[in-house]
Amino acid sequence: MDRGPEDALVLALDQGTTNTKALLVRPATGDIVSSSSRAVDLEFPSPGYVQFDAELLWESARGAIVEAASGVDCHRLAAIAVSNQRESVIAWDRHSGKPFGPGLGWQDARTSDWCATLSARQEVATEVQRRTGLSLDPMFSAPKLRWLLDKAIGDGAAAADVLLGTVDSWLIWRLTGGHFIEVGNASRTLLLNLHSLTWDPDLLALFGLPASSLPEVRGSDGEFGRTIAAPGLPAGIPIAAVLADSHAALFRHSMNKPGIAKATYGTGSSVMMLCQRSMETPAGISTTVAWTVHGTAAYAREGNIIASGAALDWTAKMLGAPEGTPGGAFLTALAADVPDAGGVSFVPAFAGLGAPYWDREAAGLLTGLTAGSSRAHIARAALDAVAHQVADVVEAMESDGLTTASVLHADGGASASGPLMQIQADLLGRPVEVASDPEASALGVAMLAAQTLGMAVAEQRPGRLLQPKGSRPPQERVAWKQAIARSRGLRLLAEDPKAEPDNTPQIKPRQEKAQ
Repeated sequence: MDRGPEDALVLALDQGTTNTKALLVRPATGDIVSSSSRAVDLEFPSPGYVQFDAELLWESARGAIVEAASGVDCHRLAAIAVSNQRESVIAWDRHSGKPFGPGLGWQDARTSDWCATLSARQEVATEVQRRTGLSLDPMFSAPKLRWLLDKAIGDGAAAADVLLGTVDSWLIWRLTGGHFIEVGNASRTLLLNLHSLTWDPDLLALFGLPASSLPEVRGSDGEFGRTIAAPGLPAGIPIAAVLADSHAALFRHSMNKPGIAKATYGTGSSVMMLCQRSMETPAGISTTVAWTVHGTAAYAREGNIIASGAALDWTAKMLGAPEGTPGGAFLTALAADVPDAGGVSFVPAFAGLGAPYWDREAAGLLTGLTAGSSRAHIARAALDAVAHQVADVVEAMESDGLTTASVLHADGGASASGPLMQIQADLLGRPVEVASDPEASALGVAMLAAQTLGMAVAEQRPGRLLQPKGSRPPQERVAWKQAIARSRGLRLLAEDPKAEPDNTPQIKPRQEKAQ
């Protein structure tokens, strides 16, 4: 059966931190034909620990795919495209496919002490940053992969039987049986050399990870295999594109054109701006591989915020939001009763602070409370906190004058809050364009898959443009910076942890040829 440009569909699987979505997309028009969503439960067994059941995560993906594709002629399905949460990791048996214990979420900080020990060696931290573009932080995958490997071996597994991967690797394995990782996801592991776009042997040695356990790195539009038979899933469908979720959103906004900056307002936030690879990045900002298309790599500057949507949900719960009510919507309605936060500042450093501070010892706090402070003021402070964190990253990203963006493109769940987006425009002093469809990640990877197959692709529909209504009073940013400073002055432990012997491996600098 021939597939005309108006008839062919791409199934976009968008696996996020708290839910998995499957969307049937008609690339020629950009329309979403059908969709389905399944919740993903997180576990918090100890302070700083964030984990999930990898089998249940897969079941959420399978269930979403089956429901979204039900009733659709499989001949219309041209490809599957995968967008996924980054840095989260899973270990599983290469023979049975059974996971070795829980997967570790990207927010998980159980390896903080080990990362701090490594970071204390300035030459190690500098060389890791040079090779990977990333800071030595537990958010990134390598320390968590090492933790999972140690646990699997400690539980009796043979090292040769352990496969390690990120969420895209796990989904590809379950869909096709292949052990692959997309290059943008690989660039978030602390193991990929940005010069060669391959696993760096010195970094593998640094983290004690065998190359035989890691997936093969492939381009964003590379060959990831075809689906194998599974209950309710069509067999033989190619996976034509894979992108990390933030990268997929940037791809949708830019369609591989330079000079675009975006912020995704999800559980955390990712602020990304396409850049030249040769540029050095300011302190606190990462360099990452955005994607590779036809073998050509695009790079981005990025700042990662650990808690944004999570901060809104937590605040809404504390303020009495009914179960199941979206935090952003609840706080937006509540904050409408006040013109500002009344001097209240909220720093949602639940697991420390990400970019541009990278301070895992920072603690969450509310400051500036008075007897006149109300629930509405606290709700407004939570909205402000999300916008201030994004403004911090943008300021740091542009601080060297080598990159700038005249407009910030916004997507993700919290971008539905008009007041939040207006606060963001005011703090940045520039327009914010909110995506016409919040499913930017799913649409971005679907469009890349369609391009890979030579299908017609629709341009992104114009979004809602919010102009700044005038700069915010300077004291608001001053109060925020003061709150950040106080947050970073707190300590989560009453006394220092016991000193551990320093057995960290060495890494020797070496020259790399740019490619």
